[in-house]
Amino acid sequence: MPRRMLERIEDVARFYAALRRLEEGIGGMRRLSYCDGRAGWPERGIYFFFEGGEGRTGSGAGPRVVRVGTHALTSGSGTSLWNRLRNHRGDTKTGGGNHRGSIFRLLVGAALAAREPGLSIDTWGCCSSAPREVRAREADLERRVSGVIGNMPMLWLCIDDQPGRDSRRGYIERNAIALLSNHGRTAIDPPSETWLGRHCPRGKVRRSGLWNQRHVDDECNPDFLPTLEGLISEWIAGEGAS
Repeated sequence: MPRRMLERIEDVARFYAALRRLEEGIGGMRRLSYCDGRAGWPERGIYFFFEGGEGRTGSGAGPRVVRVGTHALTSGSGTSLWNRLRNHRGDTKTGGGNHRGSIFRLLVGAALAAREPGLSIDTWGCCSSAPREVRAREADLERRVSGVIGNMPMLWLCIDDQPGRDSRRGYIERNAIALLSNHGRTAIDPPSETWLGRHCPRGKVRRSGLWNQRHVDDECNPDFLPTLEGLISEWIAGEGAS
């Protein structure tokens, strides 16, 4: 096996070891459908989603990350971590949601519609807003998306820095995606044959094995893993002292 491939496998294994420490430090994963805004979320942070049936097969054992994300990467943005997660989760009262406010929802819905053509609707992903009658026609697919995303376990890490493209949250997000992505590379921890994302019309999702499009063909910075490990240690130590 080429040396670079071995190094990448080691880096991916080290990444998951860091997430295991994070999981222990925050008391375990949560499923988004059971979450609400009263759970003591940090104002700003980064999140890691997992998915049932999706496991690691090349870097070790355990579930594999299927999406990495953050929020407030534009200077002046007031979006909180919970705001972003709530957009992905959808409305717990109706079971619906708004895929125009969440690229994660848009991608999952597109994959569901491709796998099950009866769910397909030509307005999905069109325009930044839609009238009530259009949203009503999309409601069944929105509910299906809420079911898929709401059932995903997730971890989160507090990184309370200022909004902006140079934030540490943005740095962690893009490098985590770059490390985990199989886009244009020999696959490590490839998706299962039944992974919903294999039906996604977006090629970057299918080829990366992630519900991400941005940064899937980036190169990972060598300083990324020590930075991530340091941030996890810093937050766990702070949580323990609070």
